[in-house]
Amino acid sequence: MPELPEVETVRRQLDPRVKGARIVDAGSHPSSKFTPATEAIGASIVSTGRRAKFLLLQLDDDRELVVHLGMTGVLRFRDGPPNEEDPYLRAWWTLMRDDDIAQTLEFADVRRFGRLRVVPTGDYSGMPTLANAGPEPWDPILTPKLFWQLLQASKRPIKTQLLSQRPIAGVGNIYADEALWIAEINPTARRIGLERAAKLLDAVRSTLEQGIELGGTTLRDYRNAEGGTGGNQHELFAYGRSGKPCLRCGTTMEARVIDARTTTWCKTCQRR
Repeated sequence: MPELPEVETVRRQLDPRVKGARIVDAGSHPSSKFTPATEAIGASIVSTGRRAKFLLLQLDDDRELVVHLGMTGVLRFRDGPPNEEDPYLRAWWTLMRDDDIAQTLEFADVRRFGRLRVVPTGDYSGMPTLANAGPEPWDPILTPKLFWQLLQASKRPIKTQLLSQRPIAGVGNIYADEALWIAEINPTARRIGLERAAKLLDAVRSTLEQGIELGGTTLRDYRNAEGGTGGNQHELFAYGRSGKPCLRCGTTMEARVIDARTTTWCKTCQRR
């Protein structure tokens, strides 16, 4: 599933191409997860934003088009009308600029786990994951002490807490494994002290920054808005490296399922 770096990469690519464009037409798959696409007809896109793993397209009528890519969702541009013969096309928008050249923004999603909503700006009450997301990784309010306090609010494994989005927004399975390895914290730990929380916060930030710099992580499905792949998959320390030597100490990396998510770590570097 695309995580913060992948979504931010897509946002940055969309921004110059959609900002200022008017949505003159739209269509969608009949599923209620995608039919909100047509609610944006007639509005202009003022800006693009991101919150956690969600794309936010600010409209000029005090509403937002919220896009969640799910596991296999891809936003892409197409000259001319949408390719409605594509079996994976779930939604599309015809965008018109001042130069009167129409372009189509398509949302394809093989597994249909993505979803769309058009909501009053900032009203995410109908989307619990977004509404309850914790601070953004680089929000000035997210001090090491606050991060530690948010982690203390739950007794679940630290890996599960990161994936919950509550203590920090935007982290998924890939970047959680990476940050825990960097910080040398066992993913099954349920309590860490302030000093280790500060180290983990730094690790989360650094691994997300690297992911953004390299255009995200493409393991199978992720493609950016230009149809390209990310480069971060070549720089992973932990995720997907079960059975391989730890890049820090040489111990064979191990994997286990923690709350339904496969987790990879080093039993030597990341002791309980």
